[in-house]
Amino acid sequence: QVQLVESGGGLVQAGGSLRLSCLASGSIFRINNMVWYRQAPGKQRAFVASIASGGSTMYADSVKGRFTISRDNAKNTVYLQMISLKPEDTAVYNCKMIINTSWGTNLNYWGQGTQVTVSS
Repeated sequence: QVQLVESGGGLVQAGGSLRLSCLASGSIFRINNMVWYRQAPGKQRAFVASIASGGSTMYADSVKGRFTISRDNAKNTVYLQMISLKPEDTAVYNCKMIINTSWGTNLNYWGQGTQVTVSS
């Protein structure tokens, strides 16, 4: 059994900052890609950023220069540092991890989501 738990969301004014965390726990052998997505009200889920096991990163154009994804492999945790937040960043943020479990499976696991609200 593997669980992902996100934290760090909240209400912030435009221009402010937040740091999201996503912790994985359970029968984990290795975590491959770690990915952040977001879903704004009335919109489809959208890719935000990803980080591979080797540390290479990718970002959506809308967040480049403002968001930074990082990982701590010892803690099975991925972070999303968000600065210069805009009202259009308001969304539920979910993390996804591709995990090799101790019993040999390689699956996608999702967190429950954390709300980020940016007021103008």
